[in-house]
Amino acid sequence: MSDELLVELDALLKAWGRAIVSNEAEQIGQFASDDWVIVASAGVFERAQFLSAVESGALTHDTFEVDISRVRSYADTAIVTAHVTNTGNLGGQDFSSDEWTTDVFVKQAGGWKCVLTQLTPRVEAP
Repeated sequence: MSDELLVELDALLKAWGRAIVSNEAEQIGQFASDDWVIVASAGVFERAQFLSAVESGALTHDTFEVDISRVRSYADTAIVTAHVTNTGNLGGQDFSSDEWTTDVFVKQAGGWKCVLTQLTPRVEAP
């Protein structure tokens, strides 16, 4: 991994985090491919489901912090593992998340787009 790629993807993830906190579905969607999915403990969520929840106000974020732990690139694909903390509201219930995320990015004509996000709750090692 080059330092240049790490800097580029760190800036991209921080910009995506700012878009998430803006609670503007269109801004958030600019960072994800049309077939982006989120894999979480509750299931697999399509891009349209996530963005629709944001657009309706059912899902809002107040904070979103990213700390990249690992980046690997394979031609036009990059895999980013990061520690993410965020807070917000889902369906009227406040939440606070502390998780590891693995994002798979593919370089397309318009730049890097996320095609998959895997969320893993963070727990302290025994």
